[in-house]
Amino acid sequence: MMARARLAAALIPATAILSCLRTESWDPCVQVVPNISYQCMELNLYKIPDNIPISTKMLDLSFNYLRHLGSHNFSSFPELQVLDLSRCEIKIIEDDTFQGLNHLSTLILTGNPIQSLAWGAFSGLSSLQKLVAVETNLVSLNDFPIGHLKTLKELNVAHNFIHSFKLPEYFSNLPNLEHLDLSNNKIQNIYYEDVKVLHQMPLLNLSLDLSLNPLDFIEPGTFKEIKLNGLTLRSNFNSSHVMKTCIQGLAGLKTNRLVLGEFKNERKLQRFDRSFLEGLCNLTIEQFRIAYLDKFSGDDTDLFNCLANVSVISLLSISLGSLQALLKDFRWQHLEITNCDFDKFPALKLSSLKKFVFTDNKDISTFTEFQLPSLQYLDLKRNHLSFKGCCSHTDFGTTNLKHLDLSFNDVITLGSNFMGLEQLEYLDFQHSTLKQINAFSAFLSLRNLRYLDISYTNIRIVFHGIFTGLVSLQTLKMAGNSFQNNLLPDIFTELTNLTVLDLSKCQLEQVAQTAFHSLSSLQVLNMSHNKLLSLDTFLYEPLHSLRILDCSFNRIMASKEQELQNLPRSLTWLNLTQNAFACVCEHQSFLQWVKDQRQLLVGAEQMMCAEPLDMENMPVLSFRNATCQLSKTIISVSVVTVLLVSVVGILVYKFYFHLMLLAGCKKYGRGESTYDAFVIYSSQDEDWVRNELVKNLEEGVPPFQLCLHYRDFIPGVAIAANIIQEGFHKSRKVIVVVSQHFIQSRWCIFEYEIAQTWQFLSSRAGIIFIVLQKLEKSLLRQQVELYRLLSRNTYLEWEDSVLGRHVFWRRLRKALLAGKPQSPEGTADAETNPQEATTST
Repeated sequence: MMARARLAAALIPATAILSCLRTESWDPCVQVVPNISYQCMELNLYKIPDNIPISTKMLDLSFNYLRHLGSHNFSSFPELQVLDLSRCEIKIIEDDTFQGLNHLSTLILTGNPIQSLAWGAFSGLSSLQKLVAVETNLVSLNDFPIGHLKTLKELNVAHNFIHSFKLPEYFSNLPNLEHLDLSNNKIQNIYYEDVKVLHQMPLLNLSLDLSLNPLDFIEPGTFKEIKLNGLTLRSNFNSSHVMKTCIQGLAGLKTNRLVLGEFKNERKLQRFDRSFLEGLCNLTIEQFRIAYLDKFSGDDTDLFNCLANVSVISLLSISLGSLQALLKDFRWQHLEITNCDFDKFPALKLSSLKKFVFTDNKDISTFTEFQLPSLQYLDLKRNHLSFKGCCSHTDFGTTNLKHLDLSFNDVITLGSNFMGLEQLEYLDFQHSTLKQINAFSAFLSLRNLRYLDISYTNIRIVFHGIFTGLVSLQTLKMAGNSFQNNLLPDIFTELTNLTVLDLSKCQLEQVAQTAFHSLSSLQVLNMSHNKLLSLDTFLYEPLHSLRILDCSFNRIMASKEQELQNLPRSLTWLNLTQNAFACVCEHQSFLQWVKDQRQLLVGAEQMMCAEPLDMENMPVLSFRNATCQLSKTIISVSVVTVLLVSVVGILVYKFYFHLMLLAGCKKYGRGESTYDAFVIYSSQDEDWVRNELVKNLEEGVPPFQLCLHYRDFIPGVAIAANIIQEGFHKSRKVIVVVSQHFIQSRWCIFEYEIAQTWQFLSSRAGIIFIVLQKLEKSLLRQQVELYRLLSRNTYLEWEDSVLGRHVFWRRLRKALLAGKPQSPEGTADAETNPQEATTST
């Protein structure tokens, strides 16, 4: 007994010490926006951290172990607007738990096994608009104490154990309720008494979702004279008979939108009786959507009779065979048919239809004419359709068409010049095969057309009058086609209003001198992925409004000095990357121009030399004009002298940068950093850095300021000096993007070695490694020090998946936030845009 007493006496103070060292003290929440938004997800918290400021508006405590919420648990955060308590194993919520949260608009309780919910649990939430209680063991709405939440707009109690649809009397106190989600519960029967409160005080804007409930019976007259904004019934019925009976039970309902059918992965019915739609005759519906019903029995005669007065019809993944029954004068204005199974193209005759979307449908190869005299919008993409003699008003039975999309189909043979379709404003043929486009001026009558896409349509343009008549055209996309003799002729004479022109991947080798003379309004020109040999700036001189010019992925070697002055003054973005530049003294003026125009040239650091051999794959910016001034006397210096100078130069070069780093650490060591991180990466990984790293960090919340060599280095300063002075000395951290290209790049390894010295001299753990792709060990071992560091230290791996991205950005932001001073600007931004901060969280 004495031994046990002594053991207990020793354990009590130890336990007390450990309780003080819980997760909330050593692993604090992530400060997304200083003083505004905090993420405390998955920190093994047993209570709310004490270090969260009183001004917090958004707080994520999900995936912790809060378990018991006591009275006034959140009174320390009176400004709170969004509170996420998902999957915190909460079992008890006492009275007045949320008292004092007068500004809270969103409360999320998803995935908590609540056993005790006090009647006053939600008291004090005078501004609550959204309450999510999914998977909370709720068995009845009567037991849910929300009758006082008069501001509530959305209530989600899906995935619970609610057996009765009876809406409590307190619903009459919820005049602002717009959405009630009861999906995936245990509701089987719906009676008149269940919706009595809706008869007494109709909620005109209420949308109701009852999907995935095992409905067996709806008492006739239950919904008579009830008005709903929307009703969704998907995957509810075990048989066609039950479905038919329940729909009949909806008689008298007035709803703006009715959704029936099943979910793609929740199929309960093997075959459907078409007569189930008969019950819809007793409903008043504005919009109707039916999804994932197949293997209908019977024919389609009078199938949609009860929907004759509906304005919007949407059919998704329905097996109908045909729609020949739609020859009647229904009042439909919008018909959308997606991924359905038809025997042949539906020959429609609907006089009121204005919008027809028919996409991704199966087993249809030939287009059939239809009569839709009021049609204005027609989308027929991705159907593998073939068209003969396209296109005129007789094909579509209308002269009012403004939008026509025939993209991603099969062969389209142009047989007329769009007679009767003069009102067209949008026309898309991309990735279909166009034939006979060179036979005549096919677009002659389309004087109102503003958008034309003929990209990747297998056209070889020979006819110079191909675009005659397109006087109002603003956007022309014709990428992936070709021209006779690989020469771009003067074919844009009438396109005086054109602002966007895409000529990429057209195999162009030459451009006629007058090709762009009429395009004074052009703002964006894409000439990338062609075979141009020089940057002939005289071509672009007439483009007085040009802002963006892309000439990347060509074979450009250089441009003459006198030509460089002819670029439009309006130009703000020029891409010349991925070309075959000749870094020789003959093009010295062009190479100097590249250095002087780094603000204009996007990705100037990725412009590489193709010749001479000793400069191959070296940056154009590394070319030194001084090399062109070497005298014959210097060249004739003896080999011994050259070797000695080289050795001395290497030694000086090696220790020079270390000395620069040491001097810089003393100079900048105590000052504030300009950047959050300096990014070291290979030019081959530029797309990932721009589209992923920069976009998510600099445009996220909070924003991080990155130092990028193509943007932030000072023009005219040596690259190495820029790396040290602008990159390392002015940054808190260094991000190293490791890839196969990185390991094979001399410049990248140089920057990485300098980073190691910087870290040693500055005495801070500031290098964050990001492994962009799996690396072969044999390749990685070539860089012994890097291999050892990655083997012994934690690093981030990029994974291109939804979960992988979420984890990656969360970990990276957390690493960058370490040691970051609070930003008053970030606070101000967050106060003006709290919703953005929530999304970033």
